Amino acid sequence: MESKIGYLGKTIFYRVEGEGETVVFLHGFMEDVSMWDAFVKSISLNYQVITIDIPGHGKSDNIDIVHSMELMADIVKEVLFKENKAKCVLIGHSLGGYITLAFAEKYPNMLKGFGLFHSHTLADTPEAKINRERTIAIVRKEKMGFINQFIPSLFAKENRVLLKAKIDHQIALANKMQSEGIIAALAGMKDRPLRIDVVAESKVPVLFILGKQDERIPFEKAMAQAATSSMVQINILANSGHMAWLEEQAESIAIVNGFVGLCQSN
Repeated sequence: MESKIGYLGKTIFYRVEGEGETVVFLHGFMEDVSMWDAFVKSISLNYQVITIDIPGHGKSDNIDIVHSMELMADIVKEVLFKENKAKCVLIGHSLGGYITLAFAEKYPNMLKGFGLFHSHTLADTPEAKINRERTIAIVRKEKMGFINQFIPSLFAKENRVLLKAKIDHQIALANKMQSEGIIAALAGMKDRPLRIDVVAESKVPVLFILGKQDERIPFEKAMAQAATSSMVQINILANSGHMAWLEEQAESIAIVNGFVGLCQSN
């Protein structure tokens, strides 16, 4: 079921499926709620699942010139309040993971557990900040060219041919986005702070799903972050880049199902 909330004069869309304890999924950069369709089909058999189009993505409006992680975490909180949910398990892919960390920092008492799906706790390095600014300039000039190059690079090299039809679909979805939404997300990611303490000090279970062939998140650095707490569950997908929700979908769904069950049993 599709629903919406008003936030700062703008409209945020989300979907609710199933009944029971609540699981919230946050998509990544230039994605939308549809990335979770296979997950929702499985997990909503036992839980209520909420998926949210973050600002500037999917059907949701742009809100500002910078979509900070804190702003987007507040939107998640408002969706939960509208749905009368006091607690949830929250899982975010990539950019969605950065939002998840901001939510865990601001609203820890609303979580039964949280997961970082091809995401991490570090801030952008000075070099990465420069690269974000360069990317913003490229998007302003040639959005389509950027998207056509960027999205295939998220997949493990051997999957770029095997999954070409799905990659083309993701490219088509991203090309429907307004440049302003892409730029606001890039600016928000550039300014996000270090949040390794959110994982290290967590009182609830934390999930890391890592792709062994992920070129966006250095594997060794992600492993080091995951090792900061005994509350962390680490799952490594050997045949995935940054997009295991497509590259190893069945395995990813099984991991998430198991983690949600663990969180609900605590």
